[in-house]
Amino acid sequence: MSLSRRGALRASLLGGAGVAAATALPASAFAEPVPTAEPGSVDADTAMRLLRRGNRRWRAFRSRHPHEGRARRAELTAGQSPFATVLGCADSRVPPELVFDQGLGDLFTIRSAGEVLDESVLGSVSYAAEHLEVPLIVVLGHSSCGAVTAAVEAHRTGEIPHGHIGYLVEEILPVVESTPDDGEDFVDDCIRANARHVAETLRQDADLRDRVESGRLEIVAARYDLEDSRVTWL
Repeated sequence: MSLSRRGALRASLLGGAGVAAATALPASAFAEPVPTAEPGSVDADTAMRLLRRGNRRWRAFRSRHPHEGRARRAELTAGQSPFATVLGCADSRVPPELVFDQGLGDLFTIRSAGEVLDESVLGSVSYAAEHLEVPLIVVLGHSSCGAVTAAVEAHRTGEIPHGHIGYLVEEILPVVESTPDDGEDFVDDCIRANARHVAETLRQDADLRDRVESGRLEIVAARYDLEDSRVTWL
């Protein structure tokens, strides 16, 4: 199947709303992302603009899949200078490079179920901030998160899963227990609260706090919606 036929099929699966969203966006939303440069040359505001534009292209099935060619691959053999770190869930439906329509060397991507922090994750985040001088960290939760759903189930039943999954649940459970259950969509409320909690934890981390307070690093929370492919900034 050709790329154009694939795109048409995906648009038809979304229905009229998806087509309308694509046609409503201005041409500037589909502009080629600005190439990254030396560490420190892209600030957090610019990084946010690149991510927003990329997500608009993704939602409209206008992805450019930038920075994948021969020249880019050769360039990256000398080093990397990603413009943003994305700490996202390990869920196979939420790959950051696709969601934000970025390419090789653009994003420093770290993924763990439910965005759970451990020493390995924290070390990776710190490396990006300290050694690569990445100006922006995005904690990206998503709708229908299995890890958060499991924590909600444990909250309601009092039963913690065994083994490694139990570790994930126990890490998320305090967020669930502190989130009001208003009966609307408690799981999704917890998904948003978890992303905000992880972002705030990173802001207070000893390795990152000075950079945040000096304005060299911004840390934000976001939520990706599986149904409409939109990233909402929390």
